[in-house]
Amino acid sequence: MQTQTPPAEKLAEKLFQTANNRLLEPYSLDDGKLQQVFSQILTHRVDYADLYFQYSRSEGWSLEEGMVKAGSFNIEQGVGVRALSGEKTAFAYSDDISIPALESAAQATRAIASQGDDGRAQIVKRGNGLDRPTLYAPDDPLASLSDERKVALLEKLEGYARAIDPRITQVMASLGGEYEVVLIARSDGVMAADVRPLVRLSLQVIAEQSARREQGSAGGGGRFDYSYFSDDVLRDYAARAVHQALTNLDAKPAPAGNMTVVLGPGWPGILLHEAIGHGLEGDFNRKGSSAFAGRIGERVAAPGVTVVDDGTIARRRGSLNIDDEGNPTQRTVLIEDGILKGYIQDSLNARLMGVPVTGNGRRESFAHIPMPRMTNTYMLNGDRHPDEIIASVKHGLYAVNFGGGQVDITSGKFVFSAAEAYMIEDGKVTYPVKGATLIGNGPDVLTRVSMMGNDMALDPGVGTCGKEGQSVPVGVGQPTLRIDGLTVGGTA
Repeated sequence: MQTQTPPAEKLAEKLFQTANNRLLEPYSLDDGKLQQVFSQILTHRVDYADLYFQYSRSEGWSLEEGMVKAGSFNIEQGVGVRALSGEKTAFAYSDDISIPALESAAQATRAIASQGDDGRAQIVKRGNGLDRPTLYAPDDPLASLSDERKVALLEKLEGYARAIDPRITQVMASLGGEYEVVLIARSDGVMAADVRPLVRLSLQVIAEQSARREQGSAGGGGRFDYSYFSDDVLRDYAARAVHQALTNLDAKPAPAGNMTVVLGPGWPGILLHEAIGHGLEGDFNRKGSSAFAGRIGERVAAPGVTVVDDGTIARRRGSLNIDDEGNPTQRTVLIEDGILKGYIQDSLNARLMGVPVTGNGRRESFAHIPMPRMTNTYMLNGDRHPDEIIASVKHGLYAVNFGGGQVDITSGKFVFSAAEAYMIEDGKVTYPVKGATLIGNGPDVLTRVSMMGNDMALDPGVGTCGKEGQSVPVGVGQPTLRIDGLTVGGTA
């Protein structure tokens, strides 16, 4: 009797076949030729080596003043060759996928190690190593709508926004999609592949009243195609952006001082990502440059605070079937009930720190080296109703949405600007304020969390994280939080 192949294995094989057809076969590459490349690298003593093949096709459309004013289309492909020896990394890349280019890159990486045995790598395992269904369909979002319908989608979004209120004088919208195929071959014999769709829709509106101009924004996306952006989704984006702009028209200057701050659910988790998440990445802790270095097992947050990084949430912007080193992503508990449990790890830092990898090795493209990066980082639910948290504050700030921010990884100090915020007086949300900035220290803020809501939400799918010049898509999230004694910079 023939055994049926589990669905996860069928999907893994489909991913590998797509990557093979796109990245290897057109250039007459196969397992034997990849093993020749590894053999060249391994004639010198190295701890590990990998080949990262990538094909990417992306597009962008932007609308302003009722017409599409800009469009872009880009195709990129190439291969990165990496070798690790101790703490040293040698890396070379080429946009030419061919044996001569691979051999040239392999020779460049050998400079970090001394002459060794004639080592050989053999590809012994194919697929993506998953024992779970894939997190997203391996579809091409760029092909999911015709160019005419993409333009019509942006025009429809603009129409919804303008119809809400006559004070909306300008509407800017952008639509972007990416189709990416990756294949990773490793010196330990693993070969893994993934096909990654990604879309994003962004909206910005400007409202004017009595010579005052304010803006609002909204949007979302994830690992699916353009069909996600239904009329209901477009109306929701328009309503959120317009609401923010009109709210800011009525906003008063924000007061300054030390006060209780309530953070709303969802996107305000960007503060958690920037002020705390980066400090939990393995490279900063191995080098001792993070405020969390050497503190595993210690209390670093208030009781009840649990923070996780989870790359396994279906169709989320920050999720991946495998990371950029070929390891399956996972759900990693970083802080549990206020106690530091671990860090986010790639293969290099995990090996040097003597801990397991967590599937967080990420890179912007084949032309960049992987490093430990977040996927979807969020705080788990508490047990308080959001209304109860608001009612508990006599005088404070309610920050619903954030704009930009800055953070220092070593010290944990941060500054974030609120894009939408309100004053809380005697347990009630009263009037909107403008110009509020939150100033503090990430590790310190974790200890000042006094109430956690039961309304945890993830962001709508717009996050992009920068680190050492590389950008990757990420997700953030949190429930409503009360933080006591946070410094607020204002304009009053």
